[in-house]
Amino acid sequence: MAVATASAGIPGSALPGPFGVGEYAAALRDRLRGFAHVQLTGEACDVRLTRARVYFELRDERGAVPCAMWREDFDRLGLAPGALAQGAQVVVAGGCDFYPGSSASSPHFSFAVTGLRIAGEGDLLARIERVRRLLVAEGLCEPQKALARPALPRTIGVVCGERGKARDDVLAGLQRRGWAGRLVWAFAPVQDRHAAPAVGRALSELAALPDVDVAIVARGGGSLADLLAFCDETLCRTVALLRVPVIASVGHHTDRTLIDDVAAVSCSTPTHAAEAAVPLHVGAAREALGRGSARLARHGRRAVADRARVLARLSRAPGEHVARHRRELHQDLRELRASARRRVDAEEAATARRAEALARRAAAAAGPLRTSRERRLDGLAAALAAHDPERTLARGYALVEDAEGAPVTDAGAARAAREVRIRFADGAVQATLKDET
Repeated sequence: MAVATASAGIPGSALPGPFGVGEYAAALRDRLRGFAHVQLTGEACDVRLTRARVYFELRDERGAVPCAMWREDFDRLGLAPGALAQGAQVVVAGGCDFYPGSSASSPHFSFAVTGLRIAGEGDLLARIERVRRLLVAEGLCEPQKALARPALPRTIGVVCGERGKARDDVLAGLQRRGWAGRLVWAFAPVQDRHAAPAVGRALSELAALPDVDVAIVARGGGSLADLLAFCDETLCRTVALLRVPVIASVGHHTDRTLIDDVAAVSCSTPTHAAEAAVPLHVGAAREALGRGSARLARHGRRAVADRARVLARLSRAPGEHVARHRRELHQDLRELRASARRRVDAEEAATARRAEALARRAAAAAGPLRTSRERRLDGLAAALAAHDPERTLARGYALVEDAEGAPVTDAGAARAAREVRIRFADGAVQATLKDET
């Protein structure tokens, strides 16, 4: 029976081979690299920049191709930071490339990019970024932000489309604040090539009105092309130099136009722009002012009464009276200090005397007096032991006691007691006495 080997093919298959994986992968790489170099256009996704390479995917509605470009070739393009971002439309030049992998790494295919250009919105973003850097360099993003905005403006100017939803949103925001001032509308196109000059003229006319305290520019969301009018350099320079603060609300939350950079305040919606134009809620302001005026009146009356009492008291207490009290207080203070010093000195002297007496007693107890006292105590102990009744019993004597334990000292008492207790050194016995006379 034949043993199958690794090089044996599949029985019944007419396909050539089998070939080694590495051999086939190398042939695949050579074939892919032999394809014609072309230009591709699509939307950049999953952009990732490393120190050596730039990776991204090029996508459209029909497919996607992974792309890779050497970092040094990408840096030589001189693109603005962030120009190659998620969603940017780009045109790339290059050809297919394939890494065959190995036993320790995976193969991968990519489109090796040798040239790249930002197209579509990418070009617009690049131009907008250049204008933004120019405005920042000239300091035109700061003048509007330095203007003072009233907490409760009397007249507000609004630039928006005549039939746009932004108009209703501004009215809703002002109504929410309870504002009842004067509103000046300046309708202008907010999309197309005529929009930027029209918005600039409307803002200039509003700023020329002496009663207008603040102006709002409002427009709903849209694509970058729709909002391009609010990135116009001339319009931005006009806004930056107006005398009234401009509150911009153009596009959605994620949109950022150049007018947002130069305006005093940038808001995400027209409603918020209206609320920013009237920072103080009118109803709450009236209540706060009422409470504040009442407190101020109470404080004023109390302050006047307090000051009158102080003045009356001072008029009855001339300077000599105050000086006399000051001298008395100083004298009391000196006496207290002297008394305290005397008390401290006396306590220190008494403590020193007690310490000296204790030292003498300690020295006496540690010297000859201690030895003599010990000898005297030893003599007293010996004398006491000599008179101990127990030692007398130990020499052969006995102690006779009656029933109550009292000593019996003569024969008559013994006869009278009859029953006695005789104590010896090692114990006691009971005895009955008999009269033998």
